Amino acid sequence: MWVRVATFEGGDTEKLQKMSEESMSSGEMSPPEGMKHVLMLADQDKNRRLFLTFFDSKDAITAAEPEFEQMGDDISEDIRGRRTGVDYHEVVIFDGDIDRAKAARVSSLEGSADAIDEGIGKTRGDTLPKVRALEGNVGAIGLADRESGRVTMITLWDSADSLRATEQQANQLREQTAEMGGQSIAAVDRYDVAMAQQMSGARA
Repeated sequence: MWVRVATFEGGDTEKLQKMSEESMSSGEMSPPEGMKHVLMLADQDKNRRLFLTFFDSKDAITAAEPEFEQMGDDISEDIRGRRTGVDYHEVVIFDGDIDRAKAARVSSLEGSADAIDEGIGKTRGDTLPKVRALEGNVGAIGLADRESGRVTMITLWDSADSLRATEQQANQLREQTAEMGGQSIAAVDRYDVAMAQQMSGARA
């Protein structure tokens, strides 16, 4: 599985969320071929959003780019915001009931690209079960950039309260994960989940 991560600044998250949900439910907007899930993360304080769309292959994302451009053209900038970046990542962990997510903690780790597989293996075997055992956790997603060596871990929670209540445990697990993989912690951000949806007929 692969994910397209589009970053936006400005705009109106509430209006965009409502518009997207109405368009999808009415059939006015159909997902591109091969799209499995959509996840929209919003940082209200910074007025910043991450729009993650999950596909079964990188080729499927590339083929869908014209549709994404058309969607962008159809929504005014005062609602969608200004797109500041688009990145593709390999999805190396996709675990849990993603559709239940209401809050997300996004941790970026940097290290050697050659050590990604070993680090992900340790994360799956050691860190992931501990994260999933925390009260309020509903899922976890791991993204890898094999060129830069950056790994992004997204933990998903049933509420912002659950996210806040697990900060101490999350800090400890993040440090352990980075140490196991020979990585450094580059950034930690927290978001509301404005949208989490599995496409009709899609399977994780």
